[in-house]
Amino acid sequence: MGQYSIKDLELLSGIKAHTIRIWEKRYGVITPDRTDTNIRTYCDEDLKKLLNIALLNNNGHKISKISKLKYKDLCAEVEKIGITESSYDTYIDRLILSMVDLDRASFEMLVKEATDKMGFEGTCIHVLYPFLQKIGIMWMANSINPAQEHFISSLIIQKMYAATDKLYTPEVKKKKAIFFLREGELHEMGLLFYRYLMTKRHVDAIYLGQSVPLVDLKQTVEAHKPQYLVTALVATLHEDVLDTYLHSLSKSFPNQKIIVSGYQISQFKRPIPKNIIKVDDVHQYIDYIDNQL
Repeated sequence: MGQYSIKDLELLSGIKAHTIRIWEKRYGVITPDRTDTNIRTYCDEDLKKLLNIALLNNNGHKISKISKLKYKDLCAEVEKIGITESSYDTYIDRLILSMVDLDRASFEMLVKEATDKMGFEGTCIHVLYPFLQKIGIMWMANSINPAQEHFISSLIIQKMYAATDKLYTPEVKKKKAIFFLREGELHEMGLLFYRYLMTKRHVDAIYLGQSVPLVDLKQTVEAHKPQYLVTALVATLHEDVLDTYLHSLSKSFPNQKIIVSGYQISQFKRPIPKNIIKVDDVHQYIDYIDNQL
């Protein structure tokens, strides 16, 4: 289904491209196809095998011994690690495997196991968030199959909604925040987690969803008078367009603090209006809302 470069394998497995080449030549662990211009390409089976090898190697198994295992024995050894090892990287590698295989049962088992050990917030911060960063880089580079990305994204979004719903209580909250995505923006996973974190801190977190026109946002803000607006900017934007949008938000909502996250704002270097709060990652977001609330 997928076709990966050696750099893709390096990103997903954590094994340096130089090391992968040595393992190919010395141990024959995977055998890439080559393009007409002699560039290595790898399939899903290559990726799965390398991820399993990386899991074993990172947990003390020597590559010389790993390379002699048949694939079914390799998978069996990985399952043993899954039972006894709870490092963040191990969970991330196993999630990548579940994505490549479109294996919901494996995904559900991994998330439940991680949540039982570190809670939903800890699972998102230490496992799902870095996992999504890896996948997001590949998605923007068109290296990952859209079906795989959509499969895993939909499962994580379901978890976000379910976890947030469990936090709901009917009492009136002291503060309000409106969560929205600008017109044309559809990448909501990060925003849904930020909504969860705000809800957990007893804020009335109103979620408007994807592609919200500015006029509709203005009407909602006028009706509910929130203290915060929260959005994410992931889809590619020209710097001038982004600059104009930020100033439009600032001018339209001078009485709100506007928290902006996402890849596009993290790369933005121009001055921003005073009521725009730029957060580059989830840790910065948590620090900010904890100080505010």
